[in-house]
Amino acid sequence: MKTFLTLLLCVTASFTAFADVVSPLKALQNADDARVAAMRSPDSVALSALLSEELRYAHSNGVVDTRASLMEVLLTGKTKYLGFEYQQRNFTFPAPGIALMSGRAQVKAATAAGEMDSTLSFLAVWREEAGQWRFLAWQSCKVP
Repeated sequence: MKTFLTLLLCVTASFTAFADVVSPLKALQNADDARVAAMRSPDSVALSALLSEELRYAHSNGVVDTRASLMEVLLTGKTKYLGFEYQQRNFTFPAPGIALMSGRAQVKAATAAGEMDSTLSFLAVWREEAGQWRFLAWQSCKVP
């Protein structure tokens, strides 16, 4: 009986620890899905809520946007994301309140320079700000 109770406590503790890991992961997946949706169909309220004030967004062509400049090009239609499909998306939690997102995505975008349809490898940083996950940084490069 004592062995059974010990086993039951260990299993319960494992499930509790697992739930603590899954919860931030699901919150981040939802926040990132909302970010992609807000970039594809630009929404200033959603973008303001999801993008950190300190955002640095390094595009695959080397251009680096701030939160204000990224929102401006999206809301004016200077850049239009026509497609954004993840091939791979992984999250890690290197420190409290920080999450790294890495992977590959097929991205279609239109700018004044023309249309781009590329597979991108990326690294992004999410930071918990006032209890909410906010998008802090993005760096991508085209996969040959």
